[in-house]
Amino acid sequence: MPDFSPIDFAVPFFVALVLIEMIWARRRRPESYEPRDTLTSLAFGLGSSVAGLLTGGAVLAMSLWLYQFRLFDFGDEWWSVWWAWPLCFVLDDLGYYVFHRFAHRVRWFWASHVNHHSSQHYNLSTALRQSWTGFFALSFIFRIPLTLLGFHPAMILFVGAFNLIYQFWIHTEAIGRMPRWFEAVMNTPSHHRVHHATNPLYLDRNYAGTFIVWDRMFGTFQAETDSERIRYGIVRQLGTFNLLWSVFHEWVGIAQDMWRAPWRHKLSYLLREPGWTHDGSRETSDMIRARWLQSRGAAAVSEAEKPVPNDNPIAGQEKPA
Repeated sequence: MPDFSPIDFAVPFFVALVLIEMIWARRRRPESYEPRDTLTSLAFGLGSSVAGLLTGGAVLAMSLWLYQFRLFDFGDEWWSVWWAWPLCFVLDDLGYYVFHRFAHRVRWFWASHVNHHSSQHYNLSTALRQSWTGFFALSFIFRIPLTLLGFHPAMILFVGAFNLIYQFWIHTEAIGRMPRWFEAVMNTPSHHRVHHATNPLYLDRNYAGTFIVWDRMFGTFQAETDSERIRYGIVRQLGTFNLLWSVFHEWVGIAQDMWRAPWRHKLSYLLREPGWTHDGSRETSDMIRARWLQSRGAAAVSEAEKPVPNDNPIAGQEKPA
């Protein structure tokens, strides 16, 4: 199989799309871009690429070793088995959903993934906020089942790259809604805006990578609504553009919490959901959502959860107020 990285070829298109969106934002949504925030996002992307170069070989070597224990064998010419590619893509996307859900529900994984949510702006440069510590957080373990099933590690990396490329374009406010059939099956800018929101209605929803059907199947879907304008970022905003603090702040927070916690609670600060404390001094996303639901009442929530009646994918369309 030839040495080919889809992301290498996609980078020029990423740059071109960011420049196009900047031009659009200057006229239609100037608050979408903040120079220091954008520079931080670009630095995130560069650092993530370097981290990937330093650790990618170890992950590939481990995957190739595990591959010898596979349950099914596609043969020596596995790359020519055409139906294995779309099957691998779909299963890898399901694996991404599982990883992404864990990354929001287990603080150990959240410490690495929070980097992607740390911006209070939502634009294509935000997509570049990728983790520097994914290897340390053991995020690669979620792809091990595919290797053991019999998919070659090179195939898994290849389809995973296309999944990442797909997710780039959904980080924008320049696109309102896609056609109804597309919104029903695929992850879209509207669905992913919800995922990046801090509003109680939207917290921990829409974990999809490419196919939103996983969220619909497993009860984590939430439509963008016309009555709940999205606020981006994290529940406890960073309040700084310092790159190193942006990258490592949650790891520092875990260390501080574990140091101060009684022995019987120390491990919980690694394995429980973000925001959990043994003394109830902070709130988890479930607690925030429950308090919001109680304050608004069932009738108000039912009305708020109605999706915006708009299926027209017009670039530059204004987001509902």
